[in-house]
Amino acid sequence: MEQVLTAKYIVAALAYSLIGIIILCFSTKVFDWLTPGDMWKDIVVEKNLPLAITLAAMIIAVGNIIAAAIHG
Repeated sequence: MEQVLTAKYIVAALAYSLIGIIILCFSTKVFDWLTPGDMWKDIVVEKNLPLAITLAAMIIAVGNIIAAAIHG
């Protein structure tokens, strides 16, 4: 029987996860650059719910794109 859990697959999963997290962080930063004002201040201090929902939708969408690219 073939061994499923090998070092090659663990390293690949960690590498793809790291690349996905970096891309997601970069896309969040780009979203912050495109929106006027300080995004985190607007969400946390001023309780801007529409901005928070838009950010969450962007993160989910980019996460789905990354997952589809990794999965193939």
